[in-house]
Amino acid sequence: MSANPQVERFEAAGPLPAATGESPVWRAAEQALYWVDIPAKKIVRGSLETGKRSEWQLPEQVACIAFDRNGTVLAGCETALFAVTLAAAADTGASAGEPLTASLRKLAAPEFPHPGMRFNDGRCDRQGRFWSGTMVMDMAAAIPGGALYRFDEKGTLSAPVVDALITQNGLGWSPDGATMYLSDSHPQRRLIWAFDYDVATGEPRNRRVFADLNHYVGRPDGAAVDADGCYWICANDAGQLLRFTPQGKLDRQIAVPAIKPAMCAFGGRDLDTLFVTSIRPGSGATEHDGQVFALRPGVKGLPEPEYAGQL
Repeated sequence: MSANPQVERFEAAGPLPAATGESPVWRAAEQALYWVDIPAKKIVRGSLETGKRSEWQLPEQVACIAFDRNGTVLAGCETALFAVTLAAAADTGASAGEPLTASLRKLAAPEFPHPGMRFNDGRCDRQGRFWSGTMVMDMAAAIPGGALYRFDEKGTLSAPVVDALITQNGLGWSPDGATMYLSDSHPQRRLIWAFDYDVATGEPRNRRVFADLNHYVGRPDGAAVDADGCYWICANDAGQLLRFTPQGKLDRQIAVPAIKPAMCAFGGRDLDTLFVTSIRPGSGATEHDGQVFALRPGVKGLPEPEYAGQL
């Protein structure tokens, strides 16, 4: 296992940085990485085979995505969860022309307790239920109005499962699905929690602090779990990736060129590449901020689960 793996740009992402690059998802059948640029209202695809980029323009901000078995996207956006059908991406790329079209169908929406809210981090559990949290977009207000929701295979959106979150993030599950991870990345929180997870019912219980980043560096943003059951978290504002063992011990720390790494995902032909999206800060940005990076940390990931329901 390489202690200091080489971190390179993912060339298929193209030269244009994202404002807020989030939710990378590897599609093995396409050998392609998908991700979003939240304020740009775009879903983006980079093909490993051709090195080409494609993008789709949505009518509102999109924060997180998952796929069903048919390739339809389940997206957490500003106002609701949507089923998104993406126009076919010709691997000639679309970066030089207009974005491709996407059609949206509303699936479900919570009652937002405050104005100016949207969905944030989200992904499927090992059984194919889609989980996503909400947040007040004005982070400076530090309003704990966010909550975590479950969208099950029957198409039912739960009541808030975890509430009083400021900036929900860090969703992940252990390889056997029996542990769920969740973080709050707000500067006033910087906490990662673990839960015992009932794989049959989709209910998390026994919430406890898994890692307190007030004792480390950065803020805990998006995450990935590797095949060894270790939890990788993007340390936003610190330009670092941190890996914690299932016991909550920090055992690896890898620097990335962007100061605000946002979320990571395993992919590549052998699931041995870790892709990292990033955020471009409002001031003092470098050429690396907002780019997508790739590294081989010496450990493999797990296939990203698809949504088990019918969209």
